[in-house]
Amino acid sequence: MPRFTAVLSVLATLVTPLFAEPQAVKTLEIGSPAPDFTLPGVDGHDHSLADYREHQLLVIIFTCNHCPDAVAAQERIKSLTADYKDRKVGVVAISGNDPKALQLWELGWSVYGDSFEEMKEHAKEEEYNFPYLYDGDTQKTTLAYGAQATPHVFIFDEKRILRYQGRLDNGKRNPGPASENNAREVLDLLLAGQEIPKEKQTSRVFGCSTKWNWKRELAAQKTEEWNNLPVTVAKLDPATAKSLAANATDKIRLINVWSTTCGPCVAEFPDLVDTYLRYQSRPFELITISTDPADKASAVQAFLQKQHAALSPQTAPSLKAEGRETNNYHYRAEDLDALADALDPEWQGPLPHTLLLAPGGKVLFRHTGQIDPIELRRAIVAQLRSSE
Repeated sequence: MPRFTAVLSVLATLVTPLFAEPQAVKTLEIGSPAPDFTLPGVDGHDHSLADYREHQLLVIIFTCNHCPDAVAAQERIKSLTADYKDRKVGVVAISGNDPKALQLWELGWSVYGDSFEEMKEHAKEEEYNFPYLYDGDTQKTTLAYGAQATPHVFIFDEKRILRYQGRLDNGKRNPGPASENNAREVLDLLLAGQEIPKEKQTSRVFGCSTKWNWKRELAAQKTEEWNNLPVTVAKLDPATAKSLAANATDKIRLINVWSTTCGPCVAEFPDLVDTYLRYQSRPFELITISTDPADKASAVQAFLQKQHAALSPQTAPSLKAEGRETNNYHYRAEDLDALADALDPEWQGPLPHTLLLAPGGKVLFRHTGQIDPIELRRAIVAQLRSSE
């Protein structure tokens, strides 16, 4: 499984965006011809507007991996594609988001970010039945169409003249069927040779705003703010460990047991911090437990500081309600059996050891050894969706 980490690094600030200043984004007007494009698809091929000439009608949907509105709409987009396939209607999806313009907390509703490589994985897992194209590097196509949010739908007739732009339907973040299916209604009218009433030619678009690449600076700024947060560590005893494992909160709790002398522990730690950053605005928290000897307290502190394993300001209030002050602990006793018995009796001792706990302490994910961050995120997202 490819390893995806979405931590915004200094590199993001070194690459000059195509649009260094905010641009005036104007949505394509009804009656306008479809702007041409040539964009890479997740299928490994470049796609152009002319490639869809055999379709009587063409639906172009600007969407993405991360947005909860887009995620909720993807099954309805798949259904629309299947239902109109034999009626000479083509559906094309384009992700115009710049992945470097995303703040990590904005990824809290998805497994993947919006990079092209992650689009490939997302489309494969979700079994997309429509082309999925990437415009995140230049965003020229996204700007030409004036896509404001995800998803944003544009419907063109046989002459590739815009006949509708707006929302897919009124489903918003509900993954189930919608009660008002704007795009389908327009398609049915066009296929029947009927005119589209003016009031049905456009609609508001509700969803996550397009992540234009001039927003990179803000994303980098937020990363720098995180990196400057203080990192704290508290001593841990078996009683506290047992309390942490019981998880008497309404949050999903990710617990990682590690050591500075454990290679896999060190290797996976950036992914743990990345995961915490992604889901920090959701009912989720990360707790780290070092098993280094008591005389290695300064090394533990230094490592955590280097990894920027800070406590999110969004998590801090819930910790205060529990009577806790930190998300990092150091178990300094020699009796590791007592720690294992208190934390997870099934743990046989090797490091690293990771637990994902639902409210009430139910184990959602348990792994000894270096984690697969994608597998971990899947477990987190599944629990978050089930509790919504």
